[in-house]
Formats: sequence, structure tokens, C-alpha cells
Amino acid sequence: MSAEKTNQSWGGRFSEPVDAFVARFTASVDFDKRLYRHDIMGSITHATMLEQAGVLSAAERDAIIEGLTQIQGEIEAGQFDWRVDLEDVHMNIEARLTDRIGITGKKLHTGRSRNDQVATDIRLWLRDEIDTILGEITRLQQGLLAQAEQHAEVIMPGFTHLQTAQPVSFGHHLLAWFEMLSRDHERLVDCRKRVNRMPLGSAALAGTTYPIQREITCRLLGFEAIGGNSLDGVSDRDFAIEFCAAASLAMMHLSRFSEELVLWTSAQFNFIELPDRFCTGSSIMPQKKNPDVPELVRGKSGRVFGALMGLLTLMKGQPLAYNKDNQEDKEPLFDAADTLRDSLRAFADMVPALKPRIEVMREAARRGFSTATDLADYLVRKGLPFRDCHEIVGHAVKYGVSTGKDLAEMSLDELRQFSDQITDDVFAVLTLEGSVNARDHIGGTAPNQVRAAVARGKELLAAR
Repeated sequence: MSAEKTNQSWGGRFSEPVDAFVARFTASVDFDKRLYRHDIMGSITHATMLEQAGVLSAAERDAIIEGLTQIQGEIEAGQFDWRVDLEDVHMNIEARLTDRIGITGKKLHTGRSRNDQVATDIRLWLRDEIDTILGEITRLQQGLLAQAEQHAEVIMPGFTHLQTAQPVSFGHHLLAWFEMLSRDHERLVDCRKRVNRMPLGSAALAGTTYPIQREITCRLLGFEAIGGNSLDGVSDRDFAIEFCAAASLAMMHLSRFSEELVLWTSAQFNFIELPDRFCTGSSIMPQKKNPDVPELVRGKSGRVFGALMGLLTLMKGQPLAYNKDNQEDKEPLFDAADTLRDSLRAFADMVPALKPRIEVMREAARRGFSTATDLADYLVRKGLPFRDCHEIVGHAVKYGVSTGKDLAEMSLDELRQFSDQITDDVFAVLTLEGSVNARDHIGGTAPNQVRAAVARGKELLAAR
């Protein structure tokens, strides 16, 4: 049976059409059609190269480019008829091109295969997605810097084991997320370098006999390098796995951030207020204001982790070169990129609108003996060994628990019952401001160090 009768580009080999269910089961057009813009970009570039290599005439090249440009317009206008029997985005566009310009459209595929075509499309698509994601990371970091600068002197409790540990600046706390996002940005920039290598020209698996000039397509498509092995070029997806690994780390950071926002907005903490536009209510409890955006981001991290594990599992058993298994690479990759981009966008919109409840946070920092370490450090400066100081302060805290007094609320006489090295200068270090200001070094929580960190952060973003 002919290719025309089977509606398949490869039908000449077969004596009967593909079963209707199998055609639907094996088709990818329902999800890979989102690659249309990058597929057309690659095809226009391929046609340009074929003309320069003497494979196409200038007239044929121009007809192909004009036809592809018109097809892109049809797709973006919602007037394109996507056909499952044509399997994928590549054959749908090629078939439509042939309908438009005739036999010249069939020449476009000279010197390439769908194997290197799809590998190229995915890399072009992912390169653009990474650029968008990097922009959202920067936007979120700008919001964090603005909040940190504004609230450098606002004091909150710092936690370990979710127990009050030491007082910190709210701005300092926010800058911890800035640092995490900076590493996420670095990882994605580095990942992009390996995404941006061109497989086009690998053809099915062994290269092609046509006199292609891969340097031309590499330059026109903006790739940084040409894939050095045709087998590897068509079959490997480590760039997609690497992206999902970087995306998983970024989503893990956003999930941790989300957990803090959920805690901080609860009645038990009441540290911050989220604007209503980022929350929802309850269908039965009229008082509720639920932090849905952070909760959803926390939950969506699992989707991206799943995409990473799915792609690793997909690839682990494949021999060289291309296998149909690789059709399963797109949906998890698409979902991971969509999820990370949208989660970052939500946070970038939300963080500048956070409102700290300054007095509530200060009162929380005042409780829990958060300046106990400062008292120990004070005694060390008086010449006592740290371990002895640790024990002395432990007894003082025990006394505070029994009397309901914080260290700063005790009288000098009360404090001196634990060490005669304590004098009236101790109260300068037992205040929240004294504790925070004392940590005056790079990376410390002192307000002037927070402002210095903000300045460094602004310089970092400006240099991107």
C-alpha cells in the first residue's frame, strides 16, 4: 500500500495501514505540537543551509521559507489542522508545506531525519525556557532584595529544630533565600551550555551523505557547539535530565520557602500577612484565609521530582541509538519547565507584597531565651572557658523557666548568682538589638551587614 493511502511518510515499506488505536497510541502530536515554532525555525535554517550547500536552488529555498512562515501564521491564528495520522509536529508541518508549495516541500527533509530534527527542536525549546526561567529567578531575587533592604533592622527569632535559637534580622532571613536562588541561577546557566549544542546533521544515527555544512546551521540557530558524534546526538537526553535535576533543586528551595510562609501566616506564628489576592477562603469556615499559593508550590515540587526520576528511568535501559522510548521524554520535561516557571512567577509576584508583623516577630524573638548564646559569649570574653560558660547559662535559663523571666528581664543580682563575672554591662548584650548587632561580619545578621549583602546582591543582578 502506498504512502499516500496510509497517510504515513514511511508507508512504502508496509502492506497494510497502522491500526487506528496504534496510530493514536504512538502519535505524539497532541503534546509535541508546542514545539512548532522551534521546528519551523530549524527547518528554515536547514533549508538555508541546503541552498548554500548546493542541494536546493535559491527559488526552492525561498518557497520553503515562505511556506513555513505562512504555516506558522496559521498555527498561531488557530487555523492549523493537526492530524494524529501524521504522528508528530514534524510530519504535520511538512505535509502542510507540501500541500502549499508542492513537490518542493518534500525536498526539505533532505539530509536530516526526524531523529536529529526532534533532538534539535527540544534543545531550542528548552534553551528558550531556561532563559525565561532565569528571568523569573532574577525578578524574585529583586523582590527579596527590596524586602531585605527595607527590613534590615526588623528582628525575628531564628530557628533550629523549629525551636527559638537566636535573634536575626528579617532581612537577613530573606537573604538566605536570595543565596539559594543564586545557586539555582548558576546551575541553570551552566545547564544551558550543554543544552546549547547542536545535534542537527546527525540524521538518523550515522550522519548523511549529502554535503551539509553544519557550521552554517549551528551559527544561524545560535548554538554554541556542534555535537561531535551522530549516535550520541540523536539518542541522548542527558541535557533534559540535567535540567530536571536543576529544576528539582530550585523547586526544593521554593518548597522550603513555601513551608515557612505557611507557618508564618498561621495564627500560631502570625509573622507575616499575605495579600488576599494570593489566598483563598474556606467553603464552610468564614474566618479562613488559606495560603494557597505557597501550599501549591510546595505540592508541585513533587511533579518536578517525578519528572527527574521518570527521565532517568526512561533512559537507563536504552541501547544506542534512537529508540521510540524517547518519545516519552517530552511530557515530563514540558511539565517540569512549566511548573518551575509558573512557581517562580507566583513567588516573584507575591514576595514584594509580603507584610511582616514587626511587633509580633519581635515579641517571639524576645521569648525562648534567644540571647542565651550572647550571655555565654559575654562570659568567654571575661576569660572563662566556653564549656563552663555554656553550663552557667544553662542554669540561668533553668531559673528563667521556673520564674517566667527572660534573661534580659532578670536583675543583675539574679544573674550574678550564676557567675560573679557578670556585671552591669551584661544588659547591652542581652537585648535583641545587641545580639543582632554583635554579629557584624560578612554573612552575619547585623543590619549593616544585611545592607552590605543587599548591595552585593544588586551588583550581582546588574552583572547578569
